Amino acid sequence: MSRVRSADTVPEIAFRRALWAIGLRYRVRARLPGTPDLAFPKLRLTIFVDGCFWHACPRHYGEPKSNVGFWRTKIAANRERDRRVNRELRKLGWRVVRIWEHELRENLPGAVARIRQLLTRAAAT
Repeated sequence: MSRVRSADTVPEIAFRRALWAIGLRYRVRARLPGTPDLAFPKLRLTIFVDGCFWHACPRHYGEPKSNVGFWRTKIAANRERDRRVNRELRKLGWRVVRIWEHELRENLPGAVARIRQLLTRAAAT
């Protein structure tokens, strides 16, 4: 597991570049609970790019065949941590967006448009 990237994954970098290309500026790994992948401090919006395996994507997650007990516990803990981080950030007044890794691989322009729309709405309020 030590070789598995937790930051700067290929989909995450592609997403960041696409946001930057349309003029959106953000902070990477802001010092906030859960260390969001991206943060837009002025609009108090955080973004997490969740890997389909590590966060048990309902569409792609397949339980490993070996060491089942370990993996069930590990993935359940990851999902509980995600819920806790979401609550903590919301209590601090931040909006939380979680994007599945497969969303970026399958429809990067759609994910970028979704974030742009959220930011536009947040700026209008």
